[in-house]
Amino acid sequence: MIEILKAILFGIVEGITEWLPVSSTGHMIILDEFVKLDCTPEFLEMFLVVIQLGAILAVVILFWKKIFPFQFNDKSKPVIEMDKIMLWLKIVAACIPAAVVGLLFDDICEELFYHAIPVAIALIVFGIAFIIVERKNKGKKAKIKTLNDITFQTALIIGVFQLIAAIFPGTSRSGATIVGALLIGVSRSVAAEFTFFLAIPVMFGASLLKILKFGFTFTGTEACILIVGMVVAFVVSVFVIKFLMDYIKKHDFQVFGWYRIILGIIVIALGMCGVITV
Repeated sequence: MIEILKAILFGIVEGITEWLPVSSTGHMIILDEFVKLDCTPEFLEMFLVVIQLGAILAVVILFWKKIFPFQFNDKSKPVIEMDKIMLWLKIVAACIPAAVVGLLFDDICEELFYHAIPVAIALIVFGIAFIIVERKNKGKKAKIKTLNDITFQTALIIGVFQLIAAIFPGTSRSGATIVGALLIGVSRSVAAEFTFFLAIPVMFGASLLKILKFGFTFTGTEACILIVGMVVAFVVSVFVIKFLMDYIKKHDFQVFGWYRIILGIIVIALGMCGVITV
């Protein structure tokens, strides 16, 4: 029972931090320092990635009408909406840099950077970036105000920022892509939505790789932990996504920048005191 409660906690943290630009991977690594699942290192490595499938399902359901390109008219004949096909082509283009690096260097990046101090540094650096970018953009009108305004060039630039997050945990995939989008004139709401949509192929791909690497030989307890974590992450994600989309209509992202800086400093302090593994 205690392991299920731990899985619920991991699901809550995943559901909150996956969509807020504060780094879900960073929070999960830090949480693991204090709440240890009773499992093998191989299962934990897989669990921390695959739990994201619950979060991504929330995006698919909430934004179904915006991302599903096939609609049906009164005669039940499918109608292909080309603007949504183009959106998916741009999403795929944006995912290419991170996908290539992930396939080639995933294990190396995990070994080098999936530790508390590198995570803390990334939290602080991109926290500062959020504050600088938002202050620089204050009073400026966004050049890109709808998803249709995003060009392939824009998508690739955002994809390069996503690549940074793929290499350095703690950067935050959503944080990196939102910063990149804001820098090139994308509105906050469009930046957030495009970031959500980018997560769909990225998370499905990463989860598939981790499951194939781990294999399908789950114990009953492992299966329970994984399912509970995913379900909780899904439920929490629904509320967090709705909150974020409402929040950014009236506020900027600076508060998340300050949060990242404070958390990063706390993590470094805990590491120097020997409370967490560095």
